[in-house]
Amino acid sequence: MGLVLGIIAGVIVVLVLAAIVKSVRIVQQGFVGVVTRFGEFRDMKNPGLTFIIPFIEAMRIVDVRETPRTGDRQQVITRDNVAVIVNATIFSQVVDVRLALFTNADYMVSTDNLARTSVRAVFGSITLDEAFSQREKIGAMLQSQMEEATDKWGVRINRVEVLEITPPDQILQAMALQKQADQEKRARILESEGQQQSAVNVAEGQRQAAIKEAEGAQQSEILRAQGRRQALMLEAEGRAQAIASVYAAIKQQDPDPTLVAILQLDTLAKFAESPNAKLVVPAESAALLGAAQALRAVMSDVPASSPGA
Repeated sequence: MGLVLGIIAGVIVVLVLAAIVKSVRIVQQGFVGVVTRFGEFRDMKNPGLTFIIPFIEAMRIVDVRETPRTGDRQQVITRDNVAVIVNATIFSQVVDVRLALFTNADYMVSTDNLARTSVRAVFGSITLDEAFSQREKIGAMLQSQMEEATDKWGVRINRVEVLEITPPDQILQAMALQKQADQEKRARILESEGQQQSAVNVAEGQRQAAIKEAEGAQQSEILRAQGRRQALMLEAEGRAQAIASVYAAIKQQDPDPTLVAILQLDTLAKFAESPNAKLVVPAESAALLGAAQALRAVMSDVPASSPGA
């Protein structure tokens, strides 16, 4: 009898320990605990230590963090009938835990399958060139198309990134040839632009040199003209001063007509002695005659017996 009671007590202790273990749950940060009672939704538990009724309630842990899902590489056909290999990553997040668990059998599998079909649909509506040049636009189109279905599942698509777009080998070779031709074209254009700019620079340099040369010649002519003008002014001033000095000296001596006539005849004598082929005759003949008469009068007043007669 005692043995039976001991076994019963041991079973009770084990059941109590199992109940305690099953009633205590720990929810990690970034997760949410969903409590169901006999399969029916009852409550949601936030991160931390929580308790449930053992053997009656059950709790399922759901990850509510943003989760990247990299899909499988799949072959799609673009609008211009080119088969390419595409791989994309979908960043999704559970925003309504109740919808995610009870409106879809497996929201993760459903999201992956939806991503594959959306990739085929989006790439089928664009050309190959658009696929290479508009990756961000393709990601936005995929996100918009997937959100129409995932909103009903309590799953939000944060963004979609296209990781890989691989066309066939012959398309790659054609693209490489096109890129090479484009590079050669740009090189020729840059070379011609460089030659044009060089010619423009040379012409501009020649124009500037011609302008500087003309300015230098003009400045030189101006300086020479100023020099000649200054020389003439100085010469005129010298002559004016000489004439003024001579005039002042003559006026100071108070010359008479006889002296003036003698100076005129002396000047004519110097002209006659010069080796010039031309003889300058004064236009004022009356003055010359007056000078001769005055000289005759002077000569008549000199005695005949004087040594200078």
